[in-house]
Amino acid sequence: MIKQIFGKLPRKTSKSSQNDSNNGGGVNGPLSVNSPYGLNSSSTLKSSSASSKSSNSGFGGPRSSNGTLASHSNDSSKTNQAKKSATGIATQVGPLMPPGVYEALPSFRDVPNSEKQSLFLKKLNMCCFVFDFTDPAKNLREKDIKRQTLHELVDYISSVTSKFNEVAMQEMTNMVAVNLFRTLPPPNHDNKIAEMYDLEEEEPTLEPAWPHLQIVYEFLFRFVASSETDAKIAKRYIDHSFVLRLLDLFDSVDQRERDYLKTILHRIYGKLMVHRPFIRKAINNIFYQFIFETERHNGIAELLEILGSIINGFALPLKEEHKLFLVRALIPLHKPKCVSMYHQQLSYCITQFVEKDVKLADTVIRGLLKYWPITNSSKEVMFLGELEEVLEATQAAEFQRCVVPLFHQISRCLNSLHFQVAERALFLLNNDHIRNLIIQNRKVILPIIFPALEKNTRGHWNQAVQSLTLNVRKIFSDADQALYDECSMRFQEHEMKEREKQEKRESGWKQLESLAASKAVSNDAVLVSRFMSSVTISTSANQEATAGS
Repeated sequence: MIKQIFGKLPRKTSKSSQNDSNNGGGVNGPLSVNSPYGLNSSSTLKSSSASSKSSNSGFGGPRSSNGTLASHSNDSSKTNQAKKSATGIATQVGPLMPPGVYEALPSFRDVPNSEKQSLFLKKLNMCCFVFDFTDPAKNLREKDIKRQTLHELVDYISSVTSKFNEVAMQEMTNMVAVNLFRTLPPPNHDNKIAEMYDLEEEEPTLEPAWPHLQIVYEFLFRFVASSETDAKIAKRYIDHSFVLRLLDLFDSVDQRERDYLKTILHRIYGKLMVHRPFIRKAINNIFYQFIFETERHNGIAELLEILGSIINGFALPLKEEHKLFLVRALIPLHKPKCVSMYHQQLSYCITQFVEKDVKLADTVIRGLLKYWPITNSSKEVMFLGELEEVLEATQAAEFQRCVVPLFHQISRCLNSLHFQVAERALFLLNNDHIRNLIIQNRKVILPIIFPALEKNTRGHWNQAVQSLTLNVRKIFSDADQALYDECSMRFQEHEMKEREKQEKRESGWKQLESLAASKAVSNDAVLVSRFMSSVTISTSANQEATAGS
């Protein structure tokens, strides 16, 4: 009886069921204000009817990369995790909106000053819609409206005279993230195909969405460079996650996009000083992956160009972190086959280090020798050019430490059958600063390179190489005639010994051939002594006895 009475009483709704009913509409709450990609309260808190419309059109929750609405979790832990995530919305395509709803907003010139801030936020929210540019004839009117709106936003932040508040910064970084941060398309060919032709001769690939992306990049550049941007506030929204996503875009195939990224990242590095160590570390990681894993990245040259400016601003004495970066990242960048794509920027960075700290010259030169190409003549010419720039900044003490291995390599280059390699090596020896270093250390250097000079003079096929070799010989003979004569005498003696060895070797082979021919009919074994030049013959009886034992 009592159980029946209690059974008819209404039960109290649990808190979990209340939460489920509140979140059951498929719309998550606004992202955290501190999230650089979150929507602020002014853009999310609408009337109930507006909220339902926005949820139907995709404004209320996260979207998948193909533009469809993603399913929402009712778990409160997942909701909290989504609020804390800074990159969740960055990979999305933007709010979904029916084409008929996408209408142009009033111009800033048509509203009073008191309403410009609100209109600015509305235009930012409007530009969070990303169009599909794979079909050029699709949504032409809406695309043009967005393009004009983006231009208005660029003009607005360029002319603003008051500091940007947190709400504005949050909306700006959100709009930039939604438009720029995307998954780049995979390469059209694998490494084997890429090796079959020169990448520099490829036709440039263009980003189809560039008409909008260019204006968004210009907007981000104006925002970062603006004097009205407070770095203390901006660092909360342009955070580590934002920087990492920006660095990912350096692999874009579009040169125009990489140029914008290069300029913007350099501005961020200069303005947000708190992010400097992180940016350097992130670039290091890109280099490590490129060198030791993929050997494929489109933005190495642009990243090195940024680093060239950064290295130029390093304070002295150099930190151990910067020296490790030189040894572990910059020098190994000479290893990949596609080094020609970024060698000019790499050479500049290397030279900057040597000019900052001359003691690093020995480390750099030995690093170049470690990765010196063997069969790639064009790469060898590049290495010789970089070596000349490094040697121009090298002092006598550091030069003496690496002079022996260095000039053994230069000697091999002098005798190269590829005339450009030999010619470039001879030009290096004619450099004024390098020539002075060589003259100071001529007693070590001349005995190393004299045989190469003599061989070029006697028999190199290229006339220009022979002429340059004669000029280099004259430099040494004028500097120290006695040393030159001594090296010439040693070379002649060495030639005589080599000639005797060759004659002895040929004589042994002739004797072996004649004995082999004479014993071809019989079963006698013909053996050549390991330590004697004469040929000894073992009788068949001894051979049989040895085999039977």
